[in-house]
Amino acid sequence: MRNSIKKVKKLIVAVIGFTVLGFGVLLIVLPGPAFIIIPLGLSILATEFLWARKILDRLKNKIKRKNQER
Repeated sequence: MRNSIKKVKKLIVAVIGFTVLGFGVLLIVLPGPAFIIIPLGLSILATEFLWARKILDRLKNKIKRKNQER
């Protein structure tokens, strides 16, 4: 039972996270704040997926390095 709840939670997080991430990718070509929506989608996915956490951490490190260069 508990394992089923974890799988359902992971599925819900995946659907919501990929939806937000996909919307962010669309905003690259459409008018809108893609630079806010894409990390938001990755943050949602990172709550359940290690690969998303790694991408998000790399993105944060790049932003920190970029800010230190200024």
